[in-house]
Amino acid sequence: MASNGVQEASRFNIPEGAPPPPHNGGGIASAGHSSSNSVSSIHKSSSNNNGNSNNSTAIGSSTGVDDRFTKDLGSNSNSNNGAMSEEDSSPSKFLYLLITCLAIGGFLFGYDTGVIAGALLPIKEEFGLSSQQQEFIVGGTTLGAIIGGLLAGALSDLVGRKPVTLLSSMIFVVGAALMTFAHAYWLLLLGRVVVGVGVGLAALVVPLYIGELAPSAYRGRLVTMNVLLITGGQLVAYLVSSALTDVNDGWRWMMAISALPAFLQLVTLPFLPESPRFLVKKGDISGAKAVLRRCMGLSDANDDYIAKEVDSIRESLELSHKTRYRDLLRKDMRRPLIIACFMQLWQQLSGFNTAMYYSATILKMAGFPNAKSATLFSLLIAGTNMVMTMVAIKIIDRVGRRKILLVTMVGMIAGLVVLGVAFIKIVGFTVKQDECIQYGDNCAACLTDDRCYFADAMNTCQDMGWDGTGKRPIYTGVCPNRSQGIKTGSWVALASLVFYVASYGLGLGNAPWLIQSELFPLDIRGKATGMATACNFAGNLVISLTFLTLTQKITATGTFWLYAGILVIAWLFVYFLVPETAGLNLEDIQELFRTEAAGETGPTYVIGSRGGGEGVGAGAGEDGRRRRRGQGGAEEL
Repeated sequence: MASNGVQEASRFNIPEGAPPPPHNGGGIASAGHSSSNSVSSIHKSSSNNNGNSNNSTAIGSSTGVDDRFTKDLGSNSNSNNGAMSEEDSSPSKFLYLLITCLAIGGFLFGYDTGVIAGALLPIKEEFGLSSQQQEFIVGGTTLGAIIGGLLAGALSDLVGRKPVTLLSSMIFVVGAALMTFAHAYWLLLLGRVVVGVGVGLAALVVPLYIGELAPSAYRGRLVTMNVLLITGGQLVAYLVSSALTDVNDGWRWMMAISALPAFLQLVTLPFLPESPRFLVKKGDISGAKAVLRRCMGLSDANDDYIAKEVDSIRESLELSHKTRYRDLLRKDMRRPLIIACFMQLWQQLSGFNTAMYYSATILKMAGFPNAKSATLFSLLIAGTNMVMTMVAIKIIDRVGRRKILLVTMVGMIAGLVVLGVAFIKIVGFTVKQDECIQYGDNCAACLTDDRCYFADAMNTCQDMGWDGTGKRPIYTGVCPNRSQGIKTGSWVALASLVFYVASYGLGLGNAPWLIQSELFPLDIRGKATGMATACNFAGNLVISLTFLTLTQKITATGTFWLYAGILVIAWLFVYFLVPETAGLNLEDIQELFRTEAAGETGPTYVIGSRGGGEGVGAGAGEDGRRRRRGQGGAEEL
């Protein structure tokens, strides 16, 4: 599944007040997270003052762009002769067309991070790749995304959002060409890194661009279009992989197809406008007003409303330039920063991207008889991730971030534990041996080793040796006791993997992006969320480059149980340190941490009364708000 990170440390650069990128199912996620996954959600809160209600809408999402837009600009519209209010503005057809074009970048993000799951097995067979080389092919995109993240923020501030989006499209086309025509391992790896640069640019600029074009009351749901297209891109990548697995040079067609939507975006974007925020920053006020008017479908009669929007952009730009990275060390910023960074690390270190990048490989290990069947069943994993992301968007405000995390992380732990048990039944608890013959008659363990094949006649594992080109031949056979069908253990492995992905998509795949967008004041949000996103990329790279090595050193079972152990620590982290933010407006959330920094209370999460049930609401008033110790201690009224 890049944002502005700490320039002195992570060297990530993001435009001030910009949204973090979504996960690709978690990360690039993905990171995504993912998600390469982020949830955009709209939190509505109301507060009563002397009996007068003042409704406001706060976009508590990965958009994170200009909270000032979220105030009710037309709260007194009834007394202003029908003056335009924020709620009266709605996206125009032109804006939907524009966002659809931009969201192609999200689709490419998802496709290029997901296609490797189905392409890896045939690539391994064609180039005779070792486990380490496979890890580099998978991790190359993440490395490229880090490079793209380093460039994206500074470039988008320097030349604008539209040129950087165009640049990402061109990079996608170049990367697709390099991979399609790769004749050697190094050229394929270069293509993966180049595509990763495009992913890093798109991950930052596309949601930022959309967020700055959309009316604030609709910003969350419009940015969500990009999130859904990321998971949709992953699903399409799995469909294409399944269809082309048995086709000659099928993996090359998988790579080539990614150039088509990139080319479409490349030829349509030049006719679309620049972000109004960037135009204001460059002093083109009339241009910014024209873009806002066209995107909202407004006439010249609404100039007062447009002027207020432009003034809000000016205010936020002035405010964002007053902060420095050292402000993150303030006492009231420490805990939010720790929460944001570690939630992104937990998202990646939970091992989710192994399910996305290596799903076909895992299922092949689990005994599915060939690459075709393993890739086909990987579709179920990608589809599950997409569906559960949509469910999460619907329920995360109602259920709450903290509660949904605590429940779904237990589901992830259970899925990984059962997956490990299934692998014990399938391949045993056998680490990589020095010689193939040491696997004996354990056919399943034998076939997880690239050097070996199973000799049916001798009922033992044998070394394949070397072919005339200095490479090991690829053994495509299956174990005798699996040749008539897939064993029960393999189905259990598939079911537990799907359950694990479903739990991830519902909670950890989305909540970290949403939580981090709510924890920080606008003036420092870009810097703080960028630092957290840098942690996401770092965790993604570690997981991508270590999975196959871990399966050889501590077995597949040990690897999945290691991820489960990390999730146990993550669950404790959420239980003791992460507050519930659902329903609170951004000012209340920040006040929570300021109060803690002042020493008035210990770490707390806030539970308010909303509609008679347990929820959180800024408009519930002090009588309806309860604060409870994060350590599970006694409640404080």
